[in-house]
Amino acid sequence: MSGSSTNRTSPATLLCGSYHLAVDRTHPLLTELPEVVHAPARLGTHPALRSAVELLAAELTDAGPGSDAAIPPLLDLLLLYLLRAHLAEAATSSGWAAAVADADISRSLRAIHDDPAHGWTVESLGATAGLSRAAFARRFAELVGEPPLTYLTRWRMLTAARLLRDTDHPLATVARRSGYGSEYAFGKAFKRAFGTAPGRYRAAGTPVLVAGAS
Repeated sequence: MSGSSTNRTSPATLLCGSYHLAVDRTHPLLTELPEVVHAPARLGTHPALRSAVELLAAELTDAGPGSDAAIPPLLDLLLLYLLRAHLAEAATSSGWAAAVADADISRSLRAIHDDPAHGWTVESLGATAGLSRAAFARRFAELVGEPPLTYLTRWRMLTAARLLRDTDHPLATVARRSGYGSEYAFGKAFKRAFGTAPGRYRAAGTPVLVAGAS
């Protein structure tokens, strides 16, 4: 008995896009990402990611009024949910996957991200995590890969870079929102981080992609 069979495969759509990064000052999350992030299509997993894919597919295949405005934020959501899926499935004992999974350290990261201008200390950040100063400093450094105040400075600089790029706020306002009491102190810190003065950075229009943890 003989017969033949035909293999049928479902059509696939390949969506390509890109983000411009400031290679001189990226977030540590981005440096830890593998070359390829694969999110398996298992039923019941990552429902938000599935919803974002379906919404984006609907806009791309059947564009309606306002599609031009809807697609960019949907692409951003798609990236966000992909990163969340990766962090949720990454089995590591250190790095950002572990930091986000740690409820205590995640609270301190959220505090920094929500209010970088606050006068944070290791002790006050430890309080947000419900840990003693020493225990917090040790666990934060182990998971995030750098001491709390070093990360705070990094986030302040990323915040300043985003404000310089995306707004026309005066330098004094950017300095204040980045946690610096004077333009002079802010200018020194910014130049130390980026190798150029804030005004020149703004004029150059250097892009920066910021990622945070919740």
